Amino acid sequence: MILKKLHALWHQECYHGWGRSKRFFEGWYYKLVSADQGQAIAVIPGIAMDEIGNKQSFIQVLDGKKNKAWYHRFPAADFCPEVKKHSLYINNNFFSSEKMILNLPNLKGEVHFDNQYNWPSTFFSPGIMGPFSFVPFMECYHGILSMDHNLKGELVLNNQSISFSKGKGYMEKDWGHSFPEAYIWMQSNHFSQPGISVKASIAIIPWLKSSFIGHIAGVLFQGKLHEFTTYNGTQVKKCIISASKVEVVMENRKYRLSLFVKRDQVTELAAPISGFMDARIEESMKAEIKVELFDKKTKTTILSDTGFSAGMEVAGKYQKLLKY
Repeated sequence: MILKKLHALWHQECYHGWGRSKRFFEGWYYKLVSADQGQAIAVIPGIAMDEIGNKQSFIQVLDGKKNKAWYHRFPAADFCPEVKKHSLYINNNFFSSEKMILNLPNLKGEVHFDNQYNWPSTFFSPGIMGPFSFVPFMECYHGILSMDHNLKGELVLNNQSISFSKGKGYMEKDWGHSFPEAYIWMQSNHFSQPGISVKASIAIIPWLKSSFIGHIAGVLFQGKLHEFTTYNGTQVKKCIISASKVEVVMENRKYRLSLFVKRDQVTELAAPISGFMDARIEESMKAEIKVELFDKKTKTTILSDTGFSAGMEVAGKYQKLLKY
């Protein structure tokens, strides 16, 4: 069991819940956007265990353009992950880092992923959470499995055939026992040029008997990932949230990252609290993110672009995150 957990620590795409029987969840987030951006779907497979040991596996589906969501519940025994790699069956549905095969009542088909860009992982910094990955009592852990990749395949949603060939995808995951008390999350890889991807989040992180506001962000641009994280000295200079927009400014020693988000209509999704999927969050897949990346050394803006088909969540007591 210890070896399984150690392997997952440095391979965050793998299942982390070995030996867990209560107060635990784990979910993978697959975002699929068609080539013309006319269709956007998120598929979230996972496992949930409450405080007394009741368990369920699930596959949640979000139609981001029509603002509809479906939660498909399965027995926990249908959740079958492998140890050494991300290869997961839930009933007769399959998920991995390379493809998904869906056989749900309202969603069927197969989509393949290639040319993934993974968040770098080192021995002392395994994934986007860096050294916080080693802390054993975190409320929620987060992993970026692919900032950007190509899609090939077709799904049939409610009898409508959707081609995702030449489309773009994104993959991440969460595990722990509850989502943060308050957080914002945004992501887009649909910019004017291919190969640009942005992900950012700010959240309240419980720490011993107190808490702090943590942040993680990445900008993939011209083959280089620019990282903005709590542990690399990045500071949040501004965080403004309203019903129509979100504005975030982060700055580290080399760069300043400015994010201006135009919010859109949201859809309600199930989210974990104390292991079970009893909380509710709201997500949009039609937001817009204007990104500006400023090089402090050369005093030049090296990236100014707008991302579409953007994922956006503002959850919980977000007022605690505000910074003017």
